Amino acid sequence: MSQTLHPMLNTAVKAARTAGALINRASLDIERVTVTAKSHNDFVTEVDQAAEAAIIETLLGAYPGHGILAEETGRTHGAKDSDYVWIIDPLDGTTNFIHGFPVYAVSIALAFRGQIQQAVVYDPSRNDLFYASKGRGAFLNDKRLRVSKRSRLLESLIGTGFPFRKGDNFKRYLKMFEEVMQHCAGLRRPGAAALDLCYVAAGWYDGFFETGLNPWDIAAGSLIITEAGGLIGNFTGESDFLYQREIVAGNPKIYAQLVSILAPYTRIIKDDEAGATAPAAAAAPDATAAFVASVVADTPPAATAKKAPVRIRKADLAKAKDDDAPF
Repeated sequence: MSQTLHPMLNTAVKAARTAGALINRASLDIERVTVTAKSHNDFVTEVDQAAEAAIIETLLGAYPGHGILAEETGRTHGAKDSDYVWIIDPLDGTTNFIHGFPVYAVSIALAFRGQIQQAVVYDPSRNDLFYASKGRGAFLNDKRLRVSKRSRLLESLIGTGFPFRKGDNFKRYLKMFEEVMQHCAGLRRPGAAALDLCYVAAGWYDGFFETGLNPWDIAAGSLIITEAGGLIGNFTGESDFLYQREIVAGNPKIYAQLVSILAPYTRIIKDDEAGATAPAAAAAPDATAAFVASVVADTPPAATAKKAPVRIRKADLAKAKDDDAPF
């Protein structure tokens, strides 16, 4: 890489490459990898665990006062009250990996007070390194990334991910799938959300949507997309997507058209505690949502009508991890 990287990004790159080397070695003899089912269709391998340990060791070796939010170990490591939190998915696309299907990646993001500042997504099978620093652009290896320029959804290639965990609303997804499929040139589902988001940033996809994702699946890719000139948010077009378990991304024009289709399918989760308040970010549509409304203003009202979702509280993630997320 010819450009000078931010020191924290440089550390993340080192950690991602270290994890990638472990993954590549293990991929040479998949049959010997120990696989455990965390839940139905949700797997973890000894490679996930070893890669995560290597990443955490590298990051905390350089920044011992930082916090950690990792897929396999949650907040077990690192400082619990730091403004800096590393969000880690050591092997996104584990199911692909254990079948020898070479679409998986290491994803590492650094958040400062809840805002993603540094991001790395490393594809070890292709030695492709996607990375970004806030305000400094997004790159694939040494090449600057820009989202596509397509403006018509009918001509666009869209990425997605299928629901696969027990309890996912598959019928709801099929309705979304059917509607988007009828309005675009094609839908693809490789099976690694971190890479899907990078493909939007690179302009290979024009847009992407998925439900059921966790912060470690999307944190790094979200910054890479915005630094490449794209937009990312929840199904109603707002930017508080990290904990909403629904995500849509794309170049600005395609993003707006996807939001107009997906807004009626936004996930509404009732707050268990009476009187609990939603995060301030959900109090009113943000600038991104306003932009979306302006782009789709000529579409029929039924297509643009938004439901008012009750936001998921951070504590809801305790179902996936024992500890709350650190934002």
